Order: sequence, then C-alpha cells, then structure tokens
Amino acid sequence: MLQTPRGTADLLPADQAYWSYVTAHFQSICEAFGYGEIRTPVFEDTRLFQRTVGEGTDIVEKEMYTFSDRGGDSLTLRPEGTAPVVRAYLEHGMHRLPQPVKLSYIASIFRYDRPQAGRLRQHHQFGVEALGEEAATIDAEIISLLLTLYRSVGLTGISLQLNNIGDAACRPQYIEDLTAYYRSHVHALCDNCQARLERNPLRLLDCKEDSCQPFIQEAPHTLDNLCADCDAHFSTLKRSLDAMEIEYTLNHTLVRGLDYYTRTVFEVWPEAVGRQSALGGGGRYDGLARHIGKRDVPGIGFGTGIERIILNLQRQGVAPDERQPFSVYIATLGERAGTYGIGLTNDLRQRGIRALLTYKQRSLKAQLRQAGNQAADCAVIVGDDELAQGQVLLRDLKSSTQENVAATDLVQALERLRAGEQDPQ
Repeated sequence: MLQTPRGTADLLPADQAYWSYVTAHFQSICEAFGYGEIRTPVFEDTRLFQRTVGEGTDIVEKEMYTFSDRGGDSLTLRPEGTAPVVRAYLEHGMHRLPQPVKLSYIASIFRYDRPQAGRLRQHHQFGVEALGEEAATIDAEIISLLLTLYRSVGLTGISLQLNNIGDAACRPQYIEDLTAYYRSHVHALCDNCQARLERNPLRLLDCKEDSCQPFIQEAPHTLDNLCADCDAHFSTLKRSLDAMEIEYTLNHTLVRGLDYYTRTVFEVWPEAVGRQSALGGGGRYDGLARHIGKRDVPGIGFGTGIERIILNLQRQGVAPDERQPFSVYIATLGERAGTYGIGLTNDLRQRGIRALLTYKQRSLKAQLRQAGNQAADCAVIVGDDELAQGQVLLRDLKSSTQENVAATDLVQALERLRAGEQDPQ
C-alpha cells in the first residue's frame, strides 16, 4: 500500500474547517492593511536561493529540494517565500509603482528536514512583504499585522521577540567580537558550530543544540554594537510599537536563519514552547534585492506556518466556526421525477444554493436518512404524481414541518427558508 512521502500530509475534507478559518482571517486582515496578493512559481532557479538565503545556512546546505530538469537547468522547490517575491518585484518593474509595494501570499514551502509537529517537509505559509520603504514605522506595521492575525483567530499567550542585528556598517565589528568570544570555547561547541565559526559566525546564535545554549546566552549582544543609524532605526521601531501598545521582549540571541536579514528581526513564540516552535517571524532585508537584480530596494516581511497556527489553536482548544451553509436535499420518486431532480439540483447550485441528491433510485426513507447524514436543512420531495400537478413537498428537516409548494415558487420558498424569514407551515 503506497502512502504519502515522509514529511508530507494529505489535507482531507474534515481538516478544511481550520484551514478555511485561518485563511479567511489572513486574507481579511491583509486587505485591511492594504496588502495585495501575489503568487510565484513553486520552483525557481537554484541560484536565487544560493545568492539570497546564504551558502552557509542549513537551508542551502542541507534542506533544499534541488533537481536538474530535462534541459539541464538547476531548479529548487521553494524553501522560503521572500526571495521569489523580491525577484518578481524586480522582474516586473514594480519599483516604478508607488512605494512601498505591499504584497501578501499563501505558499507551499519545501525543506528536507526532520519532520516535527507543525513543520513538515512540505508545509504552508502565510507571508507578507513590504518593498521600497526603509522607515522603521513600516517594520512596526508588519509586526502589527502578524500579531493581529494571531489574535483574530483566537491565539493567546503569545510573545513578541525582537532584536536588531545591525547592517553593513556595524555588523563586521560585531562579527569580529562574536568570533573572538566563540574561539575561546571552540572545543566545547557542536560539530556544526565549529564549522559555522569559520564560515558564518552569526549562525552560531541560531544553533538549536542544547550543548551550545549556554554559550549563546553569554555571547556579545548585537544591540551593544549598533551604529548610529541602526540605533536610531531601532529606537523609532520601539516607539512605534509602544504607540500601538504592542509588548515585546528584547532578545539578543535572535538572528533568524537566513543570511539576508539586516537590522530588524522578530519572532512570535507560543506560550511555554519557545524558539524551536516559533509561530512565525521575519525581519528587514535591505540588501536582498541587490543579490537578485543589482538594485538597492529596502524591504521587510514575515512568514508564518499555517500548520503551526492550526496546531496551536488545537492545543488551546480554539475551534473554528463550523456552521455549514444552508443546504437542500432533493429526494425523488419515479423516473420522471428523477430526471426533474437532476435539473432542479443544477439550477439551485447555479443560484448559489448548496443542493444534494441521490445518484440512483432509493426509497424515500433511505433518501431522507441520507439527507440527515449530510446535515441538510430541508428536503424537496418530488414524485411523478406531484410533478404532474406542478407541486413539490418542502420539508424542514430541523422542525419536521412541511408544506406543498408550487414548483414555480420553490426557489423563492427556499430563499425565504434560508434567510429565516418564513418557516414552512
């Protein structure tokens, strides 16, 4: 028996209530904040991620799904959402539009990693990106959008972790101080961190190994090494968050796992879980566009895993609104009535009414049992004799009341029943 590949999952109809619930909230909030939807291909030129995510990152070195197509081109399934959006921004000349360009997306993400709760090898993300604006006030807007999403779906006990990792002016000195600190502990580091020390020291702060956590906590702080411009940017961000009454925790260990971040970085953690199960996060990436299209474009964004949101909703006992749409079951008795029922069902569906029917001749009792199993609100019962008289029987399955209705008046009667303006007598 063939099964889903490790690290993937089928999304069944029974799962859709949560997915529809969180997706509707995300789309509504993005609309309120002025973020338009963008969709990018599921795979990209491999060089896009090598240039932007970083050669020394776990994503590029260990987690990307990369393959050669029949033309010999190296392609990679999308391991993160930001670089493709920036590529699209540059490719389609969106720098000519009024800035900032504010974009949102729902995307499948692929990473070869150890599957864990809420993070599969194929998972899904909500994401937003704001391109063309360097002011810290839009950083605050992005953070507010993410927190608004979590709170609107009902999540509680979340905390905002915030840091500033500097820029090209001040980060080199910080990297030098960080490297000197870690060299004094090199023999106690995990194998991965010993390699990172030589290739990408900032990644040392992103290590998840327990043995390296004490060194991370005692490492030099990026906030103590900021240049005047980065410090001013961070001060504006904090004032903006304070004005929005958004609480935050300054976290000097937070650097995020991608090389393109600069200045603002942030994550949102669920209660009593911490960084390894972050709900989502993001940051500023002012140098990213230059690696793609040789154009300086400031930007900031976030990504948040949909599966992880749903997992935390379930942990907190938050259930989506599972009210079903008004539905009608068409029960028919006789060959002519059966043919009529097919046409009636299609007509109701064209009018936006959820209509159900049986696909073969069954007894009325069996059909009404099926109507109940499918949670229909009412049944339209049609027999050959009733059809000859231009009549149907409309039964309210909730109240068990019924009435005869002229076939020509059926749609109006159903609309009244759906709106609750009048019950069958």
